[in-house]
Amino acid sequence: MFKKILIAEDFQDTNKGIVNTLEDRLQIEEIQEELYCDKAYNRFKLAFDQNEPYELLVTDLSFKEGPVARRLTSGQSLIKAIRRVDPNVKIIVNSMIDNPAEINPLFKDQKINGYVCKGRNGLNELVIAIQEVHQNRTYVSPQINLNSTNALFELDKYDLLILQDLAEGFTKKEISEKLKNQNISPNSESTIDKKVSRLFDAFGAKNTHHLIAKLIKQGRI
Repeated sequence: MFKKILIAEDFQDTNKGIVNTLEDRLQIEEIQEELYCDKAYNRFKLAFDQNEPYELLVTDLSFKEGPVARRLTSGQSLIKAIRRVDPNVKIIVNSMIDNPAEINPLFKDQKINGYVCKGRNGLNELVIAIQEVHQNRTYVSPQINLNSTNALFELDKYDLLILQDLAEGFTKKEISEKLKNQNISPNSESTIDKKVSRLFDAFGAKNTHHLIAKLIKQGRI
């Protein structure tokens, strides 16, 4: 079993619950916790530089702002920074997010080893995830289907063209006119509206701004 674990979670009660559960159910010699990504990164790097590295990082994805300015503002940015220090460290994400379109890139791009969706059985699943990852296996909460249509949705050139214009503030009517002027079809406003609605459904977005933010976060645009 892992001997040294670092937990990054911005709710202290959640941190304590995780620590208590792991101490009770797993033979882990050292468990450290941090409420902020920057502090988690600094603790991780110091341990690595002192040749006393952490073997596993358990991190949330969302971190609320604190009283001081932050360089690392999310679990994704923490994972990227820590991967640069130690590409081989095991990483489990422990988050409320259950959208496969947001989770898949974590495995594909961030090379995480496990994903636990917080919920009624979240702590039990986290214990199982740690056991699986220690055996060099990946783990995903059973209620999440990473092979769903949304998870596999690929943006084509037409999608990207529309999304780029939306990101720059153009209306659907203005985009329609641009496509017509460039002899690109389909170019009707109704077709663009249907295309955008399909993207909303595929990525679980509430509106255009939400869609653009999600796709930027996932590195799709």
